[in-house]
Amino acid sequence: MRFALAVLLALPAANAFLYPSASLLSLPTSSLRVANENVAQTENTSREKVMTFSYDMSLEPKYEKPTYPGTGNGLSGDAGEYDVIVIGSGMGGLSCGALSAKYGDKTLVLESHIKCGGSAHTFSRMHNGGKYSFEVGPSIFEGLDRPSLNPLRIVFDMLDEKMPVETYTGLGYWTPTGYWRFPIGSKSAFEQLLMEQAEDGPKAVEEWNALRKRLSTLGGSTTAVSLLNLRQDAGFLATTAGSLPFVATHPDVFLDLPLTFDSLHKTVDQIVTVPFLRNFIDTMCIFCGFPAKGAMTAHMLYILERFFEESACYAVPIGGTCKMGETLQRGLEKFGGKLQMNAHVDEIMVEDGRAVGVRLKNGNVIKAKKAVVSNATPFDTVKMLKPDTQKVPEGVIKWRDELGKLPRHGAIMHLFLAIDATDLDLSHIQDPAHLVVQDWGRSLQDSQNLCSFFIPSLLDPSVCPEGKHVIHVYSSGGEPYEPWEKLETDSPEYEAYKEERAKVLWEAVERCIPDVRDRLEFSIIGSPLAHEAFLRRDRGTYGMAWAAGTSAPHAGMLGGFLPFPFPNLKTPVDGLLRCGDSCFPGIGTPSAAASGIIAANTMNPVGKHIDMLKEVSKRDPLYKFLDPGPLANLYRPFVEGMTPSPELRVEEKAN
Repeated sequence: MRFALAVLLALPAANAFLYPSASLLSLPTSSLRVANENVAQTENTSREKVMTFSYDMSLEPKYEKPTYPGTGNGLSGDAGEYDVIVIGSGMGGLSCGALSAKYGDKTLVLESHIKCGGSAHTFSRMHNGGKYSFEVGPSIFEGLDRPSLNPLRIVFDMLDEKMPVETYTGLGYWTPTGYWRFPIGSKSAFEQLLMEQAEDGPKAVEEWNALRKRLSTLGGSTTAVSLLNLRQDAGFLATTAGSLPFVATHPDVFLDLPLTFDSLHKTVDQIVTVPFLRNFIDTMCIFCGFPAKGAMTAHMLYILERFFEESACYAVPIGGTCKMGETLQRGLEKFGGKLQMNAHVDEIMVEDGRAVGVRLKNGNVIKAKKAVVSNATPFDTVKMLKPDTQKVPEGVIKWRDELGKLPRHGAIMHLFLAIDATDLDLSHIQDPAHLVVQDWGRSLQDSQNLCSFFIPSLLDPSVCPEGKHVIHVYSSGGEPYEPWEKLETDSPEYEAYKEERAKVLWEAVERCIPDVRDRLEFSIIGSPLAHEAFLRRDRGTYGMAWAAGTSAPHAGMLGGFLPFPFPNLKTPVDGLLRCGDSCFPGIGTPSAAASGIIAANTMNPVGKHIDMLKEVSKRDPLYKFLDPGPLANLYRPFVEGMTPSPELRVEEKAN
């Protein structure tokens, strides 16, 4: 949900995821210490705690994780040569691949799983002759029903691809004080909610509007420049030039630019005192992994500005979230690109300091004439750079070790339910998506405190047989991995621990459907080990967790003067880029898609990028702001020769 659409608008003017595992007892002492810290912080959580998890990649057990049934063996993939190779078919990888193909590059996207989409995919089970389909990752999407500021929707439109959806306009909350509903698409309806639920309604309304006013310039800038305008070289001066009029008329944006990347709680603490409103803000932020304390202010800008427009609504992709990846796949293939699934990349090949291709698990080598882009997590990407078997550039070891040790969020628990809906009255709810908080005094990162459940069949009957419902229940990303990895899968101890940790998920659904166990057709508990295996997330992590307010390592140019909490897309290896939720602009499906777009932009000359922006700006009146306009021509002559940046140029390497 983090859109972060206002992050760089002033710079042109400033020039500026079921494996058996080794026992923890076999780990070195230093690794045990970190593991114990990871578990300890989850045993007594409080609201003020900011939870992150850390592992030393160099000290992890040396064992081959077996392939789990249903994920493929990773042995597909033919040798060949392409311009661009993308590792991973999450939203970032598919966006990068599809847009690269549209730019004219011969593009291959490699996926080790047998399904594309990364966390945004769907799995099915047959039961009594009926097919039940479940979501496994994100389920709350806004701005997919029509042209919008959502980068994922924009890339669909750039590719001229459609994805049917059903819509709804609220999010159900089940809290210690009871049920209430967060309405979107109406400012007055939200203010009425505050009047009804807040400890001091009038004061809550006043403070909410004061917060919106304080961030109004940054929020308004979401239509001054888009993430799609960005690229990681000097060409951004031309592609973001369309923001200059906004900057000229809102000079205070310069003063507030650091605030964009800073922790939101610093602003909230100055303005908001009403507990209900503070709780609400924290839950809105938690989709990025942190409450307001630790969440980047940019996460809230889109919500503040866009969730209260009359057209705002959430969307359910018809057929499941897998349709998002399939839509991008169609776009990729439309422009000559290729997606190869069940093809596991074992090594990123480096020659003369440059990424020149990949070696697959089956031994085949695929060459990349232009670049390799990794959509894998940073913790998986670093494992593909193997200095023991090849010569890598100076600085790669340090970069690999630092990236591998970056803090991440914890793992996630899942509960998948298929139920009989005969005579089931759900008139007390209006929406398929719900949040459940056990205790406002405990951390919202605590997986035993905050969870969500999603009933897509309320709007999309195609996902299960008639007269049934499917429900996905999942915890927040704060489940410690260590208690799980020392258990043998399918053992009585493992099954008992799954039942214990899933109790809170059952209780969450029972808030809404008290007799859900009596209605059960079947259920599946997904442990962090399953999350790791099926979603290709190292140790089942929700994602990287560098709290806002300090710059993450490898943040690039921005990290030198702004508290920028995400690494950039570039690496110390020429011709190797990264994309996905582990780098700029961060966690969330829209942001992951945007990172892939930025990577594709960066690999191409600025002229092609400007032409692409002008093309999409004509697809809908809303997209006019994407066109950098005539001001782009002022910068273009000065920056064109510097794009793409030297480490991505292939012409010079070929001569």
